[in-house]
Amino acid sequence: MKICRSIEDMGSACRDARRAGKRLGFVPTMGALHEGHLSLIRAARAACEVIAASIFINPTQFGPTEDLAKYPRTFDRDRGLLEKEGVEFLFAPSVEEMFPAGGVTWVEVEGMSNKLDGRSRPGHFRGVTTVVSKLFHVVEPDVAFFGQKDAAQVAIIRRMVRDLNFPVKIVACPIVREADGLAMSSRNLYLDRQQRNQALALHRSLVRVKKLWEGGERSAEKLVVAGGEEIAKEKLVRLDYFEIVDPDSLDPVQTVSSGAMAVVAAFVGTTRIIDNLLL
Repeated sequence: MKICRSIEDMGSACRDARRAGKRLGFVPTMGALHEGHLSLIRAARAACEVIAASIFINPTQFGPTEDLAKYPRTFDRDRGLLEKEGVEFLFAPSVEEMFPAGGVTWVEVEGMSNKLDGRSRPGHFRGVTTVVSKLFHVVEPDVAFFGQKDAAQVAIIRRMVRDLNFPVKIVACPIVREADGLAMSSRNLYLDRQQRNQALALHRSLVRVKKLWEGGERSAEKLVVAGGEEIAKEKLVRLDYFEIVDPDSLDPVQTVSSGAMAVVAAFVGTTRIIDNLLL
């Protein structure tokens, strides 16, 4: 696996692969890799001949009171996992390489970036779309792979790609869960045993809503109440939002038809985690 620290080196390696006629898949990450990330690598391997990944903890998507300083940094372990999966190129730039001093240009998807996590974390999605657009320019992948767990992020990146004519196909891969249903996340490392157990309320809330919907309930208002009631059973869990939305626009729906998405975010102790389920 070739490790590239500079934009020039990564761009050159990826261009060489494309010139050789190889289909290039890309998996952007912030490191602290788990089985969810590796499922994206395997999906990329199944669809593409060459795989590029990135590890970059993007400071522009963290708010001033968020967990940038303590976000897990496990580069040596992550590198080993990517090598084991046969990744050809790893882009691991510094903050200074990606965001030179004096930069004033941002990419923002208006009308979507302030919904769901964007409403709770102002500026978050502006940071995401800016860094993803920069990574797309560096790597120029044919296909980029993202996790469905970050459903709002996927929808916003899809819109950015459409609106700015990026020549890349976006593939969303299924959520990977622990045996008890907890969606895998790097931030799960923050949870102690009691918090880890109470965090299961998020998945339970989604499962309850799905069962009610399958039983014929179509009122989003009633389903949202039911989801919130499940969260409220756990004293360490503080609900941020529970909504049922259109997965493409992220707009709330009133009558829940097939294809709508139940989305939840909550604080477990001080750790904010998210989950979702397509109905």
